[in-house]
Amino acid sequence: MLRVGEANLAVSRRDLHAMMLGAAVAAGATPSLAGVSPSGEDLLANVDPELRDAARALLAKPQPNWTVPQLLALRAHLPPPPKPLASPAVERRVVPGAPGGPDVPVQIIGAVSSAKPRPALLHIHGGGFILGRPEDATPVCQTIAAELDCLVVNVDYRLSPETPFPGPVEDCYAALAWLHRNAEALGVDRDRIAVMGESAGGGLAAMVAIAARDRREVKLRYQVLIYPMLDDRTGSTRRVPSSIGRIGWNEAGNRFGWSCFLGAPAGKGQPPRGASPARVADLSGLAPAFIGVGGIDLFVEEDLEYARRLVLAGVPTQFQLTPGAYHGFDFVAPQARPSKAFTAAWMSGLRAAFA
Repeated sequence: MLRVGEANLAVSRRDLHAMMLGAAVAAGATPSLAGVSPSGEDLLANVDPELRDAARALLAKPQPNWTVPQLLALRAHLPPPPKPLASPAVERRVVPGAPGGPDVPVQIIGAVSSAKPRPALLHIHGGGFILGRPEDATPVCQTIAAELDCLVVNVDYRLSPETPFPGPVEDCYAALAWLHRNAEALGVDRDRIAVMGESAGGGLAAMVAIAARDRREVKLRYQVLIYPMLDDRTGSTRRVPSSIGRIGWNEAGNRFGWSCFLGAPAGKGQPPRGASPARVADLSGLAPAFIGVGGIDLFVEEDLEYARRLVLAGVPTQFQLTPGAYHGFDFVAPQARPSKAFTAAWMSGLRAAFA
């Protein structure tokens, strides 16, 4: 069922990762020794054997030093995004932003004339709140649209630190509200709208789901949170065991990303309401969720805890834990057995939600 989609996802994710690594090198990031920490620790010891080659390649590449000047240099050296697939069609639009905010660029993917309304997905790209472009995920969104016969709205939200909270969340929510208001014109079933994101995009998707519940304007059908970035305390006031969070995304990057997003030091004080999903007291009434993460991902503890709290709050929740998998493993090793199983799990959950 998923063979074509898996192939397209694999190509687009591999291209995206190569692009980001190339930008890091050009921006003058600091190199590291593949597979070995400065203290001589084997960083690959807990990695799934099928994911080790990709992990070794990750560790051999320069690691950003996470300052605003280097962030700007990193952005400046990003190569062109991967080419879109031949189909489904991709249309660029600008939709109204939040009151008092700018309009929001989006990609409309998979729009077709149909007598029967179809489901729709709002997709939010990752990048630690500070990097990334919707075009980087265009082939992935095209694959989802084709495999699940749905419309995908891929949102171009403003990045931090230039735009801290709530700006990025409001951009994403504005795209969701526009999709909901214009459901009939877009051929969309208003009762089958989901939100999805990876990493920081997963965190923003969780924030959008919370906003949708609180504002009572859009009733989401489902939320797909792929190793979501949910807790500003991780890596700052809440440290992680040395066996996790060493590959793909680490504590230093997390502190920097959250500090940029919040406009204040990560983990300090109480963030604005809704800015850190893990700190939202009441999770009841949220849309059913899929949460997936690797066992040695920096976010494994916060994602486990968020899933636990969703379940206790009465929210139908599917949790997928992939042992020996680090942050972004499905992007850098898409053909590995753990990656294929992970992708199949969230695709199956989304397909069931849309049925």
